[in-house]
Amino acid sequence: MSGNEIRLQAINEVTNRGDVPTGSPPKPLSEIWASDVFNLATMEEALSKSAFKAMKKTVQTGAPLDPSTADVVAAAMKDWALGKGVKFFSHIFYPMTNITAEKHDGFIVTNADGNAITEFTGSLLIKGEPDGSSFPNGSLRMTAAARGYTAWDPTSPVYVMNTQNGATLMIPSVFMSWTGEALDKKIPLLRSNAAMDKAAQKVLKLMGETDIAPLNSSCGAEQEYFLIDSHFANSRPDLLLAGRTLFGAPSPKGQEFDDHYFGAIPGRVQVFMQAFEDKLFKLGIPAKTHHNEVAPGQFEIAPYFESANVAADHQQLMMTIMKSTALEHGFVCLLHEKPFAGINGSGKHVNWSIGNATQGNLLDPGNTPHDNLNFLLFCGAVIRGVHLYGPLLRAVIATAGNDHRLGANEAPPAILSVYLGDQLEGVFNDIKDGKVSVSNGGGMMDLGLAQILPFNRDPGDRNRTSPFAFTGNRFEFRAVGSSQSVSGPLVAMNTILADSLEWIAEKLEAELSSGKKQPAAVAAVLQELMQEHGNVIFGGDGYSHEWHVAAVEKHGLKNIPTTADALPVLNDPSVIDLFKRTGVLSPVELESRYEVYAEQYILSIGVEAKLVVELAKTVLYPATMSYVSSLAATLNSASALGVELESTAVKKIANETNAMMSAVSSLEEALVNHHFDSTEAHMKYCAGTLRELMDRTRAHADALETMVADECWPLPKYREMLFIK
Repeated sequence: MSGNEIRLQAINEVTNRGDVPTGSPPKPLSEIWASDVFNLATMEEALSKSAFKAMKKTVQTGAPLDPSTADVVAAAMKDWALGKGVKFFSHIFYPMTNITAEKHDGFIVTNADGNAITEFTGSLLIKGEPDGSSFPNGSLRMTAAARGYTAWDPTSPVYVMNTQNGATLMIPSVFMSWTGEALDKKIPLLRSNAAMDKAAQKVLKLMGETDIAPLNSSCGAEQEYFLIDSHFANSRPDLLLAGRTLFGAPSPKGQEFDDHYFGAIPGRVQVFMQAFEDKLFKLGIPAKTHHNEVAPGQFEIAPYFESANVAADHQQLMMTIMKSTALEHGFVCLLHEKPFAGINGSGKHVNWSIGNATQGNLLDPGNTPHDNLNFLLFCGAVIRGVHLYGPLLRAVIATAGNDHRLGANEAPPAILSVYLGDQLEGVFNDIKDGKVSVSNGGGMMDLGLAQILPFNRDPGDRNRTSPFAFTGNRFEFRAVGSSQSVSGPLVAMNTILADSLEWIAEKLEAELSSGKKQPAAVAAVLQELMQEHGNVIFGGDGYSHEWHVAAVEKHGLKNIPTTADALPVLNDPSVIDLFKRTGVLSPVELESRYEVYAEQYILSIGVEAKLVVELAKTVLYPATMSYVSSLAATLNSASALGVELESTAVKKIANETNAMMSAVSSLEEALVNHHFDSTEAHMKYCAGTLRELMDRTRAHADALETMVADECWPLPKYREMLFIK
């Protein structure tokens, strides 16, 4: 079957699908919530009082767990899982791939009589052993030194994963080498939270707080994604292998009418969302919001806030379930940051805050932020951290996919600045200038309509162009890519906060020791902080050319457009020292991450470039030449009958085809093995030479799509993939 026949068949399959299935009737939330999770509520029923008390302390404070208690927990966990039909368990872990990894082991063993029995001890719960050299490790583990360990993380709940092939007990775990280095994304996250807690405790004690519970960072990540009918996606090799369309002319109608955003959710998508969210609810993942996003075919789901470690695990689980549930409903879920050129891409806005059980949310300003000294210190610490380590924040969101999105007119720029809102920016500017500020609320929003109740307006507007924005009681890191794990950004944010809180504690202690009262000491520390780091605050249009110029020339900020520019920041001495000093990543662990992420970037561009060559040569070129031949035959037949037809179209298509193939030849030549003096040089080559040649090839191919007869074009078009549901 030819390419155009496959496309036309896909259109026929989708448009003649029949009625949308309604799905099974939804069960009450009270029946399904966390029903597949071995959480504290389940443990309280299954464990002895002493074992439950120990587990609760571990879960809530991170206290170490006695091995004897682990045996008791393992036995109860096994009985609970077997009651749910589980036969296997898996230590699920989070290697440096942005996806999860799991190895399944059976509960079953045989006794001397050859009978099958079940066994699950504390030692089996605590430790697993996958191959450390077979995962990305940045040369920490080689084939000849392959041993790696997984270890149970009791602060993240164990759960049962149900699939069509059965049920498995999933045990969230860390992943380390035999020599003790972190090979995953969870260990650095746990370390960063410990570093932040230690530094925050110092500041709060200096502020006179006596009852201080352990502090934790929290995360709520808004996940954007596309749903494409599987018939279309399976007809697009670029979507299947690269996650984005490497070719595709714009649809005559895109998102310019703003009619998709928050519009009525298509029935078929609504059924998918219900099934997807029911699965999340069973696993205790608090999905709170879903809606249509700006681009056609694009949607969003947002969970409620959870502790950062649990939220990171849940985010990984959410992406896995999202993809599998989409397939069950005849969709392919696209998490690439820019699957379709010319319309909005997808991000993952990471809402981040810091708090504990005694002081509450330390990024909540209350009604009068200038009177809330704890808030001002913690908010100031964030400002200092972003100013000092903005390039690091850019590096932890650097991927080949996110490069297509950052800086476009839909996503935050690749310049890291902080948005505070008018009121809070005024407070900090007054502190910088040594003034006393008066807090002004936002006032009442009264529309003068009797049926619309007045409500309190927020004291500050939102700024969708800011990559790092304060949004009332948290910061929103808007530049994170939709396919990424949130662990990397959380590690960076926790670590730079820990560093700044240590700086504040040192400065504050000196001011208090000099005899200053607490408010004056806080004001002095914050004034110094703002004078050194206030340049990172910006409340205007982050997309404007004027800001891009001013950010670099006047504010001293860095514009880091590509992953090739961003990742070398991980080798900067100040960044190496930051992670070493806080105990989050050793120099060798940080170096391994640079090598892993650089390799992933190079491989991603390489796969895309080879796909461009293959599709252009084997799919697009034959289709255009076939069409040119048919047109030429028509012209010749008409001429033989004495009818002269215009031949300009044939020449134009032939010229465009030749230009496309010339670009393909250049790209093929560029892909031939080159010697690079460094990984950085190789990345620069991918970001420059290869990307430029890919874009040149695409420009000609997309022009041909608008010239070749519709029924002859081999690949599903944007108008079909985005609008036929």
